[in-house]
Amino acid sequence: MTTVYLINPMADFPTYFGAEALAARGGPGGVMMADLACSTVAALAPSDFKVEICDESASRVDFDHPADWIAITGKVSQRQRMTAIADEFRRRGKRVIIGGPYASLSPERLRGHCDVMVCGEAEEIASALFSDLRAGKPKDAYFGDKPSLALSPAPRWDLYRNDRAMLGAVQTSRGCPFECEFCDVIQYLGRKQRHKPIANVISELEALWALGYRTTFLADDNFTAYRAHCKELLAAIAKWRRGHPMEFVTQISIDATRDDELIDLCVAAGLTQVFIGIETPNLESLRETGKRQNLKISLIEEVQKLVERGISVMGGMIVGFDHDGPDIFRQQYEFAMATPIPIFSLGGLMASEATPLYDRILREGRLLTGGIETQAVPWSSNIKCKTMSMEELHEGMQNLCNALYSPPALTARMLRLIDSFGRRRNGPASEPTDSNALREIERQSMQVAMQVRNYGESEGRMWNKIWGAAVRKPETMTIVGRIMFQYAQARYMFEKGNYWEPSLATAPAPQKAERVAAMSDA
Repeated sequence: MTTVYLINPMADFPTYFGAEALAARGGPGGVMMADLACSTVAALAPSDFKVEICDESASRVDFDHPADWIAITGKVSQRQRMTAIADEFRRRGKRVIIGGPYASLSPERLRGHCDVMVCGEAEEIASALFSDLRAGKPKDAYFGDKPSLALSPAPRWDLYRNDRAMLGAVQTSRGCPFECEFCDVIQYLGRKQRHKPIANVISELEALWALGYRTTFLADDNFTAYRAHCKELLAAIAKWRRGHPMEFVTQISIDATRDDELIDLCVAAGLTQVFIGIETPNLESLRETGKRQNLKISLIEEVQKLVERGISVMGGMIVGFDHDGPDIFRQQYEFAMATPIPIFSLGGLMASEATPLYDRILREGRLLTGGIETQAVPWSSNIKCKTMSMEELHEGMQNLCNALYSPPALTARMLRLIDSFGRRRNGPASEPTDSNALREIERQSMQVAMQVRNYGESEGRMWNKIWGAAVRKPETMTIVGRIMFQYAQARYMFEKGNYWEPSLATAPAPQKAERVAAMSDA
């Protein structure tokens, strides 16, 4: 029997979307979302293969594992750990396979760290790959195309540490029809969105429900992009939820709010939190990057629509576009403080390999090398800015992070969220989750959220105001608890990166300091 040890490495550094705060505050490790990559590859393996999965954030890598093949997946935010694990196994005489998004987009960066490279999606090449592994004579590289998702099997969650994942995960589509210059999704998964059969989606939800998951991430790059199909899927999920009150988190684009029927269906299907790439309130920067779906609408008003229907929003925020001057940090802060969005993932504009932006910046001679390459953290950028120095960009981002996440500023946005959450919701509001029904990792995440009040005196006041407001509006308690955990994760990330400096926790422009001070006294 051929054996394969599948590994999803830890990220090179904490991100907004990780769960490192679990372990950092005294608990065991865990992940925010169950890993679809390893569990799906495991499902593609023939029955005569023995497969084991290691999600390193939940369990340590066993470098003494006796498997015939070590298979490693990962994104750009995991690249250093991917290569370190691969190199150590090869040093021990093991044969290593590397695949996943980073291998597909930047194969030359990983070629020297593995025996076999897998680029692209695996469904159509899995049979040849596993046959060659069985024979012990694999090719140097395999190249997958863009298969029908009807070929994608149900993930092997029976091999996964479900007890250490906060959210289940189901992928209902791949690809995105938009053309954002900085995004690598369309380079890897294509612009033509492909959809998994709805019956398969429901079957996967059933499996997650049986495993105890009560919140699931719909792992689509743009869940609502093709509205006709999305509405059909949402109606099916809403019907299934009548006996399975699961809640959902996903990623959408802001243009979805133009379709009231679509949002009604999202609410009925149990969608309670979405990530939206807001990017910037600077219209010229939106035009520059091809983010046309964010133009000709009021971003603040459209976000408010979602919140009033009972869907909270996490916002993506980017600084460093060619049309961003030094005042962009003040603009971003003022925009954020006008919204009910508590959590923003802030990053400098990053030119990822294989993107149109990378090609343009390389052509213009403005590509910087040797630094962090992912947009998941705010530390820097690999683009030489046109309008400010790198020192100004870095200082501006740090000031903006500290201002956005200062207790008075977060309190103001959270209270706005709680006040308007579900105001125009059709149907009954969600009830707070029964604490007795929580899984262990969910109880631990709530403990991490509650520890926020012990960070300092101002954080204690923040917690009391926010949780007091949530208790007075019980339907918000579950989502508020989740957001406070996300805040704890953001704070952990800032502290780990030496980015959190309380003395910087004022608005990024002098004239706004009075506003922050006033919030402190509110």
